[in-house]
Amino acid sequence: MKLNILKLNVMHPLRGFGLLRTHEGAPAAAVTPEQALRRSVLACMLWENEFYEDGVAIATRIQALVPQVAAGRVAALAIEARTAMKLRHVPLLLVREMARHTTHRALVAETLAAVIQRADELAEFLVIYWAQGGVRDNGRKAPLSAQVKKGLAAAFCKFDEYALAKYDRANAVRLRDVLFLCHAKPVDAAQAELWKRLIAGELATPDTWEVALSAGTESKLESWTRLLAENKLGALALLRNLRNMKAAGVDEGLVERALDTMKTDRVLPFRFLAAARYAPQWEESLERAMLRALSGAAKLTGRTVLLVDVSGSMVTRLSHKSEMLRTDAAYGLAVLLREICEKVSIYTFSTDAVFVPARRGFALRDAMEVSQPHGGTNLGRALEMVREPYDRIVVITDEQSHDRVPAPRGKGYVINVASARNGVGYGAWSHIDGWSEAVVEYIRELESAT
Repeated sequence: MKLNILKLNVMHPLRGFGLLRTHEGAPAAAVTPEQALRRSVLACMLWENEFYEDGVAIATRIQALVPQVAAGRVAALAIEARTAMKLRHVPLLLVREMARHTTHRALVAETLAAVIQRADELAEFLVIYWAQGGVRDNGRKAPLSAQVKKGLAAAFCKFDEYALAKYDRANAVRLRDVLFLCHAKPVDAAQAELWKRLIAGELATPDTWEVALSAGTESKLESWTRLLAENKLGALALLRNLRNMKAAGVDEGLVERALDTMKTDRVLPFRFLAAARYAPQWEESLERAMLRALSGAAKLTGRTVLLVDVSGSMVTRLSHKSEMLRTDAAYGLAVLLREICEKVSIYTFSTDAVFVPARRGFALRDAMEVSQPHGGTNLGRALEMVREPYDRIVVITDEQSHDRVPAPRGKGYVINVASARNGVGYGAWSHIDGWSEAVVEYIRELESAT
């Protein structure tokens, strides 16, 4: 995903923070600055608008909260956002804000080196660095701090020729610009020669699907067919390009074989659900791959109730270029939990709670989608309507309720899949932010500690 560059050079005040109401009017929980930062970060597609707040407001809140949270906690959150939640740009913003404050600067280098895991993030960090108050009054870009240079230099040494060539793009900041600015030292003679080729623009052309399609030496049909036959597509590239393969007329059996053999160990259910929205002819193969990804997981013992938010605010895109909706993230978590819970009952909620048969895979997605209209959010009413006993209840939501939310009858978890300012899932509830498989591990850890 290309960075959505925001031309914002002025830090706005954190207007209205601390009002104890959700956007829909229910009483919200008072939280610490660290809790506020976590809920703003761990489901954040940086500078992308959400249903209740625009991306500028969310980013501004993150900036204002960083100096209010201990440096070590901010650093840990940035690494968690990148590694556990697989977010790319908001961790870079966190480090940029750490570099702004004397109380946080000492941890910038090691945190920056940890969160940069793709070569293009080297340049994207500098775009963020200069966009966020890093330009002087005379228009010249501010110099990089010593800690930033150290972190970029350490990260630069991680990438081989393939990675550098794949992401050496003619953007506002090139990788060679980063190299010149951070004064990285090669670890050996081979890396020194590699960097000379980078500077000279002589890196070997990487054999990627992007290069193959842009070269123009063969038709799109020929390119996709060859890439599939040679197993040159990673799992995410395969899922994201199913519609393009359909448009090019690729043999459906070839695509099915690729889906049946793809590596699924790091692919979350919502990726498969989103792919099926625009490539329904491969839904059967997509479902097999998704269930294969979930097989073998340790069970959560006892009876679990899942309560999934299908209100109108959830039916919005995760980003303006994404095919995925926030409901895809929620449904994906429900599909995952359905597979690992020993005994499970599933409800959706909007205006009311509606029982959903505990089907598997896409059938469960379909049942949740059509269970009721996408209306308002009455989480309190929904919780009162769930009468059956349970060992734990897991609510998957954006936490914006119209009505007051009672305490759970036993263990209760609220998984927040949005970045809205205030929420209801604290106090007697165990609060978890984000939508990766890590949220399930948090539940395991919380229960093993009690």
